[in-house]
Amino acid sequence: MSSKKTPQKKGLDLLDDPFLNKGTAFTEQERTDLNLHGLLPVAQETIQEQASRVVDRIKNLSSNLEKYVTLREIQNTNETLFYFIVTNHLSLTLPIIYTPTVGEGCVHFSHIYTRPRGLFLSYSNKDKIQRILDNPQFDNTSVIVVSDGERILGLGDQGAGGMGISIGKLSLYTACAGIHPQKTLPILLDTGTDNQTLLNDPQYIGWRHPRIRNQEYDDFIEHFVSAVKKRFPKVLLQWEDFAQQNASRILEKYRNKLCSFNDDIQGTAAIVTSALLSAIKVTKSSLKNQKIVVVGGGSAGCGISQMILKKMMQEGLSQKEALEKFFVIDRNGLFLNNMDLLPFQKPFTKTLESIALWTLENKTIVSLKDTIKNVHPTVLIGVSGQPGIFTEEIIKEMAKHVERPIILPLSNPTSKAEATPENLIRWTHGKAFIGTGSPFPDVVQGNQHFKIDQINNSYIFPGLGLGIIAVEASFVSDEMFMAAATTLTNLSPSKQDPKRNLLPSLEKIREISLEIAFAVAQCAVKQKLAQNLSDDEIRKKIKHIFWTPQY
Repeated sequence: MSSKKTPQKKGLDLLDDPFLNKGTAFTEQERTDLNLHGLLPVAQETIQEQASRVVDRIKNLSSNLEKYVTLREIQNTNETLFYFIVTNHLSLTLPIIYTPTVGEGCVHFSHIYTRPRGLFLSYSNKDKIQRILDNPQFDNTSVIVVSDGERILGLGDQGAGGMGISIGKLSLYTACAGIHPQKTLPILLDTGTDNQTLLNDPQYIGWRHPRIRNQEYDDFIEHFVSAVKKRFPKVLLQWEDFAQQNASRILEKYRNKLCSFNDDIQGTAAIVTSALLSAIKVTKSSLKNQKIVVVGGGSAGCGISQMILKKMMQEGLSQKEALEKFFVIDRNGLFLNNMDLLPFQKPFTKTLESIALWTLENKTIVSLKDTIKNVHPTVLIGVSGQPGIFTEEIIKEMAKHVERPIILPLSNPTSKAEATPENLIRWTHGKAFIGTGSPFPDVVQGNQHFKIDQINNSYIFPGLGLGIIAVEASFVSDEMFMAAATTLTNLSPSKQDPKRNLLPSLEKIREISLEIAFAVAQCAVKQKLAQNLSDDEIRKKIKHIFWTPQY
């Protein structure tokens, strides 16, 4: 697909359009035809030369937030150049436009806001939503990412600043899976904020009102979904960073009404499952023999547990047998069946009888430390947002009882990680398989060099989305996520060499996304969720919409 249409605009109007602007790359003839002489410096540059200047500028900036703002400025003035830079410098740019720096971008969103991008659909303007969506400039929309900003990464309620997440996620659909930026639409549902710092900030750009709750909130979501369905009947919608009490129930209510998924629940589950399967293959064990402790019993933790549970059942365990392998812990300790829990949490509870013989430090709460000592888990997953909760004592206790512990501190941003890779490697004497949610530098201990896997959702959701929109699937099934996870596992470098990483290099993400897209599209066809297509037809459809950023 071509990155630039034949311009209908001229002069400053053309240069102000980020989809058409090429800056100093306009040729002499184009400058004559499009009234650009004098509006640009005389030098004519290639996209590579333009990118080189920006990359040098990024590398010389001192703070990640400055780098984030600079890249957003490029995105707002020249989309093709922005994506050329990102796709050709992923290791440099991904931590800026996504985790961890996107979190800073959301926190400071009101203070760095300069130019409109995406849609702010405020509760105060709820009666105008359909009219807003009907704007012809959104006619090509194929993918929407929507957030209400209430649970941004591990940073909590960021109100209107949550738009930074919607923008960042859609940037990855384009950069990692070739979905043209004009097909993407970021949306922030501004339902107020309970963050008093934001409400007190004179520069806050959102609706200055406490968050609406209960029936008012549900009616607003219903109104939004109805408007989207009417305007974009074939769109793929991604729910992003909704609070625990809303995320799962919104997904379950609307996934059958609108082709949609929740990346925090399903995308995270798929990438964790893939990394776990790769690690288990190296140990020559099996998934059904694992004992898994999950710290953080919200939608992400339970989503991870549900997908691994289904995979265990595929390997021959009954549901009861598989559930016995899981130990989910939240701020009130191990999930027990006498606790007041949300519906999606209840399957992972333990009975008081099942822990009657455990040795406990505190009879009122079953802590992570108690669980590790009594269970001797093989896998420890953190999605708690509690930095440092994987202590030296806990990790050493785990490592005493398993030859190759699998430890995944996944909370974002970096400041919220349950442990650092450097500590985990030291405490386990280099025996642990480690994957983190945010990027960490390589670790060198003694004469050993450890390259840390980032268990990054960008391995999964962009390719998943590409496959879904290529065949116009009507529903996002659990099997599609499993297909994505299995495809990624099959691409693991550790499959060829046990000493190599569990996940392929992010630099290969576009190739990976193409393979995942094909597997997901195949799954959609097999499940009769898309038209009946041959494998060759699927690949042609994917290739047809796959965009490469070039002038």
